Parts: sequence; structure tokens; C-alpha cells
Amino acid sequence: MAVIHHAFQCPVCLLPASGFHNSQFLSNFPSKLTPTFVKTTKSKQFKCKSLYADDDDGGYLVDAPVQVGDGFSFYGGNYSDMPSKADEWLKQGKFVKTTSIHGPMEKAKDPIFGLAMGQASQVKEDGFRWFYVEAGNTSNQSIVLVHGLPSQAYSFRKVLSVLSQDYHVIAFDWLGFGFSDKPQPSYGFDYTIKEYKASFESLLDVLSISKFTVVSQGYFAPIIAAYAKSHQENLRNLILINPPLTEQHAKLPSILSSFSSFLLGEIFSQDPLRASDKLLTSCGPYLMDEEDAMVYRRPYLTSGSSGFALTAISRMLKKGLKDSIVGMRSTLSNKEWKVPTSIIWGMRDRWLKYDGVEEFANYAKHEVIQLPKGGHHVQEEYGEEVGQTIKRIIMKNSLK
Repeated sequence: MAVIHHAFQCPVCLLPASGFHNSQFLSNFPSKLTPTFVKTTKSKQFKCKSLYADDDDGGYLVDAPVQVGDGFSFYGGNYSDMPSKADEWLKQGKFVKTTSIHGPMEKAKDPIFGLAMGQASQVKEDGFRWFYVEAGNTSNQSIVLVHGLPSQAYSFRKVLSVLSQDYHVIAFDWLGFGFSDKPQPSYGFDYTIKEYKASFESLLDVLSISKFTVVSQGYFAPIIAAYAKSHQENLRNLILINPPLTEQHAKLPSILSSFSSFLLGEIFSQDPLRASDKLLTSCGPYLMDEEDAMVYRRPYLTSGSSGFALTAISRMLKKGLKDSIVGMRSTLSNKEWKVPTSIIWGMRDRWLKYDGVEEFANYAKHEVIQLPKGGHHVQEEYGEEVGQTIKRIIMKNSLK
């Protein structure tokens, strides 16, 4: 027998917002907002709409567990109970806790309606929870894979498979992404470069990683460079994938900058397609299948905390990226810099242009490897090639 579920749609982003079922929510939206009815069948599929959904397909499938207590979470429908790549990836990983940075021990609330956020957004006395995947023999040299924005450790799945044959490899989700905790800004973590650097140090300490190669992709490269500046003795190699390196890179692409807008940033970030699929496919020639896209989409479907984290990070980058790039260039070109450094560049990056990258690399005496067909997240489509390239870099440097 079919079940009728009563669900509201957000008049701004057209997303079902059945999580807002209190008078405070209703008072903040226009009176013309009318309920829509979603019918679910035995297939247990519940669909919602987005500005970026294909009308011909009737929207996109919600495949995510229920998260109770988060005003922005999606519930009230029947989710698919079929196995997914997100479930498989989660099973491969582990969770570890690190000490929280600062903040009041009060209940975190969302910045729009003041509703209590879910557990993943709350400050915990024993620290925030990180998700990571570990592969390979622990007796081998260690490699730490650091994803960029807006991404997850999942983007390195193919690289992980290649490297784990000869190395001990760890890929983790930054706070605010994937399966890691997503603390609400001003409640223990504000998503600053300083805090991210300190949290990265804490993670390495908990995982007992001391001498390793670090591979960092995209906009989080300045954080890794800041860590590397004061911890050269811990690094065997530094490998950067499409990092922001030039003055032109200090300006965020318009689609990413939109999340930093006052109020609109909070609204845009609650659209799962705009915050995941649209961002990922706009920065390179990517044709992800739906199953892979669902892995990136899931955090934004299960909780609004993912979107608020994205907004906080976008604002941090818009404000401080220029200085971070200057600092990274200074570190990597300094005479005191001794860590073998290589740059892998997907030449079809639509966010960061190659102009000026080679000039800087030549000046700083760093190797550049071009991957002609790759975009900004080159490891997403050409993971095997990236993995083999990393192997060659490490082997070459070990012979010096």
C-alpha cells in the first residue's frame, strides 16, 4: 500500500525541507508556500528537487540515512535501502577523534533560523571525529593524501588503490567534509587556515605518522604548505596537485565565491546539487556517473552542517587566499626549503589557469608534470595515472 508523505519545499532552492517542522520555520517563509505530496512505492525511492535537477528525470534520488534533530536534514520520506558506493567507502574507513580547537560547550544552532544542529555539528569534550581510509602495509613508507575543495577522500580512491601496492597510504576527510564532523562555525571550529593547520597536526599525532610523503590537491595546499614550513623534518616529499600558486589564483571562481555571499551563501549551500555536483563538474571536464556523484552529494543531503561549513570555508578563502598564496610561494622558493617538491597539473583546469605556474616552478627549482586531459580534480577521472605519477616522483627522489 502506498504511503503519502507531507513535505514542504524551500521556496528559494526548491529543496524539500520537511526537517523544518516547527512554527519558527513556518513564520520565516511566504504564506503562498504550499505543501507538496510525495508518494513512495515499494521501491522505497524518495525524490526531491533542486535548481540543478534535470526536469526530464524528475529530480534526483535521495540516498542517505535519516539524521534526527538537524533542522536542515532530509527526512519524512523513504530512502533507498540498496547498497551504494558511499556505504562501501564508509565500510573501508575508520574514525578517530582529535582535540577540539576552541569554543563554547553550548548547543550549536544554525545561523538562519536558530534551530539546533545535529550531533556532527556539536562541540565534544573528547574532540571532533575524523573519517579516514587506510590501505597498504604499515611497514612501508607512508603517504598522506589530502583532498581539496569541495571534495572528499573518496576522490583519491583510484590513487589509493595504485599506491597501496607499494606504500602505506592514508586518505582522510577534512573537518566539514565527507564523513568527518562538521562543526558549526563559532562553536569550536571556525574553518580558518590556522585552525586547519593545527587540526592536521593533531590528526597526524593521533595516527602516529611522523615521516611521510604528503600529496595535497587544490585549495587546501596553502594549509599543507603552512604545516610543511615548520615540519620539514617530517616530510619525505611534497606533491601538489593543481594548487593555487599565482596572483591570478587568489580570486575565487564565481561559482565558489557565490557561497561566500551574505545570507545567499547559507541558502545556496543547502542545495545538494549546487554544493556538490555543480561545483565538481564546473572545474574540469568531468562526467561522473550517478553512483559516484551520490557519494559527494550525501553529506549535503543528510545535514545542513555540510553546507554551512562550505560557506565558512568559502568566506575564509575569499578573505585570506591571497595572503596564503604569498606565504606558500615564499615557503617553496626559500633557500631554506629542503623538501623535494613536485607539482602535478591537470591542464584542463577551469578554475586555476596554468599561466605563471611553470615560471614559478622553474624559479623555485621544482618539477612540474603536466596531465593534458585532467581538470582541477584530476585524481577523480585519471586516478590510476595520478597514482603512477606519484610513484615515479617518489622513486626518482629516493635515488637522489
